[in-house]
Amino acid sequence: MRKTFILSMMMTCITGSSVLFAQNAKWENLFNGKDLKGWVQYNGKAHYTVEHGEIVGRTVPDQPNSFLSTEKLYGDFILELDLKVDTNMNSGIQFRSEQHDQNDHCVVADLHTPNRVHGYQMEIDPSTRQWSGGVYDESRRGWLYPLEYNEAAKKAFKNNAWNHYRIECIGNNIRTWVNGIACAHVIDDMTPKGFISLQVHEIKNPKDAGQEVRWKNIRIQTSNLKPSPADNLFVVNLIPNTISADEQKSGVKLLWDGKTTNGWRGAGKKPFPAGTWYIKDGTLNVHGANGAESANGGDIVTEQEFHAFDLQFEFKITDTANSGVKYFVTEKEATTGSAIGLEYQILDDDKHPDAKMGSIGNRTMASLYDLIPSLRIGPARREKFPVGEWNRGRIIVFPNGKVEHWINGWKVVEYQRGTPYFYALVARSKYAGYPNFGMADKGHILLQEHGTHVMYRSIKIKELQ
Repeated sequence: MRKTFILSMMMTCITGSSVLFAQNAKWENLFNGKDLKGWVQYNGKAHYTVEHGEIVGRTVPDQPNSFLSTEKLYGDFILELDLKVDTNMNSGIQFRSEQHDQNDHCVVADLHTPNRVHGYQMEIDPSTRQWSGGVYDESRRGWLYPLEYNEAAKKAFKNNAWNHYRIECIGNNIRTWVNGIACAHVIDDMTPKGFISLQVHEIKNPKDAGQEVRWKNIRIQTSNLKPSPADNLFVVNLIPNTISADEQKSGVKLLWDGKTTNGWRGAGKKPFPAGTWYIKDGTLNVHGANGAESANGGDIVTEQEFHAFDLQFEFKITDTANSGVKYFVTEKEATTGSAIGLEYQILDDDKHPDAKMGSIGNRTMASLYDLIPSLRIGPARREKFPVGEWNRGRIIVFPNGKVEHWINGWKVVEYQRGTPYFYALVARSKYAGYPNFGMADKGHILLQEHGTHVMYRSIKIKELQ
């Protein structure tokens, strides 16, 4: 009996060890703890060394961003590592990244060519901004997921301590965690495969030379990947006119299907103004004309009305463009031009004269038109909206009447309907003659025709309770 017990225990240990080995076998170490075998440095000449089983990156003056990169490329993977950074510097982890020629922006196949690294980056940000875990598109589109989208995650990163980072790239889903806290969720298909890099950011002041970021326990899974459970984060979906499974679960739906005019009609009309609006390559376009307001067929509105909602849309302006997204449109006012409603302004600020009209910039891009200017706070003050590029707009109307305007991840307008301040703004605006302006309990969403060519896509909405 004793022999049987011992044999049984031995088999259990062997079986248990096999199971443990099988589980551990899923992970591959990217760093051997001794040297930088399997890694190559691109762009800047920051100092990378191996000390005490850690990769140490140190800042060097007069150098661009430096990237210690894997020689191997990775598509779908789960990456985990630990890092510690000086509190006065910035860093990041590149993934699915590539290089391009700065002259022609073409991706080059030779990974050892010292051309500019670009691609996705998980942010390391010990500053008071607290965006560690956000997703940045290095040398390409800029911020995809700043942590303004996820205030709770700002507290995840710990200064003067080791932090555990996790990145999941499975298909088009990109998700990040810091110390077990979900930070970002991006859906994108621009770069399906690339190298992984450890970044040392450039420094402007020579006094900042020698600042350190340390990495250890760098490991990756590339097979039999199982995504983490859904985390209920706001999802930035950059694949046009699509709703992901996680978005669908949270109640997000397409307001325009990307193919037909279903769900939309002319403002104050039953038919859709097909001569003015047209669909091309998954975009909803309004024809350019003479620049006059709703004089070439008119605005379009949703057939459905909405009370509280989170509205997302992408738009692209052309030269001297003017348009807008209006909400709480009731069509009760007898107007000869555009229908009346609260308006998220869409404008070529550099060339359209309306940008200089109104009061203190309250007719510029993303403003609450003629009422509240779109603010440029902190890094957002550098935000530009070039002609011919897609921008991401967002309007959130909360059940309590609070309203926010967002553009490209920045909250630029916030106000409360029905307050004395709101009524005072209306009284000074072009809407002063409209009773109860902006105070309807529910209304249509409108896309404005203003005689210039503007494109829309990925129009989606989540109703809020």
